[in-house]
Amino acid sequence: MSLSIVSSDLAPAAIGPYSQAVRVGSFLFLSGQIPLDPVTMELVSPDIEPQTRRVLENLKAVLAAAGSNLSAVTKTTIYLTSLEDFAAVNRIYSEYFQAPYPARATVGVSALPRGARVEIDGIAVVDTSF
Repeated sequence: MSLSIVSSDLAPAAIGPYSQAVRVGSFLFLSGQIPLDPVTMELVSPDIEPQTRRVLENLKAVLAAAGSNLSAVTKTTIYLTSLEDFAAVNRIYSEYFQAPYPARATVGVSALPRGARVEIDGIAVVDTSF
């Protein structure tokens, strides 16, 4: 099975030794995105709502680089530094994903890179010809 790296200039460059996404066969494994502006590489806002939107836009950009979109996402994990943000994140998440929704886990964490309040990673099926 072939492995290829997927990246987009419309999403933030990796801030460590990882790829934005790795495609293995029909599966695309999306690294966690934090709310960095892809141009400035700075957090978009200290507030959870713009942070969540930026994270999802970053994921959309990486998916587009793979010729795909959010409807191909089958699993996500959301990492929150405060579970009090769950309702706001859930509301915005539901604007980006429609039924049938991906499987999902939400995890409370003590900290995220660059002081982000939210990070989301995912898995997508980008080729259904298997």
